[in-house]
Amino acid sequence: MKKRRVFDETFKKMAVELSHAKGSVQEAARELGIDSSRITKWRQTHKGLGQLATTTSGLSQEQQLIRRLQKELKDAEL
Repeated sequence: MKKRRVFDETFKKMAVELSHAKGSVQEAARELGIDSSRITKWRQTHKGLGQLATTTSGLSQEQQLIRRLQKELKDAEL
């Protein structure tokens, strides 16, 4: 019998932010080793709560830098 994995709110929020930064739920899920449907569900939950991860006002300077660099990398790959 498989043991059920439990994720805390911090991990969920980080996964949602990563999916927004990468621009793809599937890429973020693959990187984190979880099913993409979980991240989709978490994104809907956070959106419903008014906690959109697309705003940078609640992010630390390191998180903002990571997001900017990931966006630049994605743009460069295109």
